[in-house]
Amino acid sequence: MGDPDRLLAETSRTFALSIPRLPEPVRTEVTLAYLLFRIADTFEDAAAWPRARRLAALADFAALLEHYDPERARALVRAWLADPPSEHPGYLALVADTPDVLARTQGLEARARAVVIAHARRTTHGMAGFVERSTEGGSLRLADLADLRAYCYVVAGIVGELLTDLFALASPSLVAVEPTLRAHVAAFGEGLQLVNIVKDADDDARDGRVYLPPGVARADVLALARRDLDEADAYVRALQSGGGHRGFVEFTALPVILARATLDVVEAEGPGTKISRARVMAEAAALDARLDAGESALTG
Repeated sequence: MGDPDRLLAETSRTFALSIPRLPEPVRTEVTLAYLLFRIADTFEDAAAWPRARRLAALADFAALLEHYDPERARALVRAWLADPPSEHPGYLALVADTPDVLARTQGLEARARAVVIAHARRTTHGMAGFVERSTEGGSLRLADLADLRAYCYVVAGIVGELLTDLFALASPSLVAVEPTLRAHVAAFGEGLQLVNIVKDADDDARDGRVYLPPGVARADVLALARRDLDEADAYVRALQSGGGHRGFVEFTALPVILARATLDVVEAEGPGTKISRARVMAEAAALDARLDAGESALTG
């Protein structure tokens, strides 16, 4: 059986850095949720597969989430890996460990398990809706800004809602700020996803995925991302002022800080540019120093 922490490290640089900051049991809950979302995302992005096969894999995965059947899971994994959906070693290792990830999810506390499964199923079904619109070769073009925002909600906004549900379960004291958290969470996820989209625009286009809609100026997308990150700031500040666990604050603040830095670099130098690993570690250390000093997680 696979080690969830190893799978996390092999499939996400950012989440491998931020998830360990969460307290238990939320750390385990979020790790498993991330891995489930990544499995679905691997099928959505399986450019080597025809559209019908990607849709079938997403449907089968959604069914496993609703009714876990270990034998069925193992049989599906054998079929998925006979003609791999990806060339990424980490993603293939994760797909191979799908039965274990699902089994560990079944072992979560009942309320947390229900949250993780419900949101994983929502995003899996949402991804299928966009795969249905893609060409047989896997190309997807979003129509307009509203379409882009709908896509961001499916792949990132739902993640934010899942996190907020898990935070609220673990910290009943957050009830006073929960309306504020929920008011900003969709924009939080949208902002992070928009930054990824503008950063990876050239690579995505080469793979046939054009998330920046025709007729929508890149400057407008950048401006929307900045407004969304302002809402993400409001989310983090409410979480901190509401007495959220330090780990919750660190986990949400760090992606916002890194997204702003990435947006600055992309706006100045164009798609494909990234902030350095050294910059990531420096921002993480500065965040720790502010929290150690009892200051706001976010500057400005």
